[in-house]
Amino acid sequence: MTRPAWQDVPRSKLDRFEAIARSEAPELAQMILYQIRQEYPYLQLVEDESGEPLALVGIRRAIEGFVHNLTAGAHPRVPPEMFQEFGRGEGLEGRSLDALQAIYRLGVRLTWRRLAEIGQEVDIPAPAMYELAESGFEYLDGLVEQSVRGYAEAAARRASERLRLQRQLIELLLVEHRGDVSVALSERAARIGWELPETIAVGVLMRPAREAVAPAVGQGILLEMESEQPRIVIPDPDTAGRAEILRRATAGWSGAIGPAVPLAAAATSLRWAETAVQLITRGRLPQGEVLYCTERTEELLLLPAQELIDASARRCLAPLEGLSPTQARRLAETLLAWIETPGGAPEVAARLGVHPQTARYRLRQIRELWGDAIDEPDQRFEMLLVLRARRLRGDPAATAG
Repeated sequence: MTRPAWQDVPRSKLDRFEAIARSEAPELAQMILYQIRQEYPYLQLVEDESGEPLALVGIRRAIEGFVHNLTAGAHPRVPPEMFQEFGRGEGLEGRSLDALQAIYRLGVRLTWRRLAEIGQEVDIPAPAMYELAESGFEYLDGLVEQSVRGYAEAAARRASERLRLQRQLIELLLVEHRGDVSVALSERAARIGWELPETIAVGVLMRPAREAVAPAVGQGILLEMESEQPRIVIPDPDTAGRAEILRRATAGWSGAIGPAVPLAAAATSLRWAETAVQLITRGRLPQGEVLYCTERTEELLLLPAQELIDASARRCLAPLEGLSPTQARRLAETLLAWIETPGGAPEVAARLGVHPQTARYRLRQIRELWGDAIDEPDQRFEMLLVLRARRLRGDPAATAG
């Protein structure tokens, strides 16, 4: 293994090199900060308690630490706290690390230029100076690494704070209000930079797995993942292309999105979405996709009203009682087809896939059982609701029993 050239430099030269470099560190730091300000005039510098820019303190400490460790024969070690704080500051302000890394490169380049001059003054051999340059680049990597750590910590903190504020906004949106909460909503929305929409739709999702990654729903759409069934808030849901974005983002998820409503009625949209999810859970609506409540109006109106439908069935389907199950089923099927189909026996037969004569026979039976009541619009409408509800439940012709 080749012996480092820096270790062969006489101690006296190393001491002189360190003495000059450390004595010039404050002036060199001032010069570097001046150049930084020239190249980055809009850079905001934070000051310490004495009014001195923290960046100046950091530059001076970085130079002094680098020179001391190098001349002591140790690997140059980056002072972590301050440079983590620089990265943390960029993260908290929401800026990228690009500018900070550029500033570090500028500082290392200017420092190396002056250290090279001092090396010539002290007569340090070229191979040792090459090693010093390599150490400078390694030191730069260390500065960046520490700043990245601080930046990541701040970014995580900002994300956590945004999620907290977003959760508060969602909770306020989804509560039914008696009074005007527009001011409170505006304040909470402004804290996360969310523009209040005129209309809104609220969805409820069902996790495909406990560890499922949150859907990438895109900018502007709020997602609250801490609930057992995550909730999604969609501003201006009728915006062109929004439905397709949601479809792709929620691929593999189950759930439902409530109807578009005015902002103040968000709780209503949520209530319909929750109703749809309950039906999905009970196997009454399909899983494996996120449904739109407005496309499932029949199921949402009829299926949750099972007790009411059954009570109505006991009255309006009473004429079927006393028939055999097969007779009751056939007549109920025919009755539903007749109500749903404009026309007479031929059209009903075509809908049921039976002979027209069979349809005529059943229709005569229906008229005998119900009499003139079968022609009353309200009676027919109630029968339609009852029979379609039974069909949705998988028993298209069930009687009251």
